[in-house]
Amino acid sequence: MSNNRTRQNRIVFYVTDGELELITKKMDTAGIRNREAYIRKMILDGYILRLDLPEMREMIRLLSNVSNNVNQIAKRSNETRNVYESDIKDVQDGYNRLWDQAEKMLKSLAKLIK
Repeated sequence: MSNNRTRQNRIVFYVTDGELELITKKMDTAGIRNREAYIRKMILDGYILRLDLPEMREMIRLLSNVSNNVNQIAKRSNETRNVYESDIKDVQDGYNRLWDQAEKMLKSLAKLIK
């Protein structure tokens, strides 16, 4: 190895065909043609996010509840030909809780970006 190199330390690792294909696609997306430069940049500046957002799980639960309520109201209104004010209020409350949860989730995600 030449002493004139800026980088004297070599790192060697192996990837599967699928991993190489994915690396190539990501390089294309980033507009980078030099694989060594791309991999170096990702190793030095890239990071891995492991998102564990209880807010998202709660939002999905609330969305499921609201959907179930709407389905129950539709079924009941088809059977009785009536829509009850309390049913509408339940759906509105569910949507409000859903939006509150969405706001919490967005605030949590915004903290990750800062």
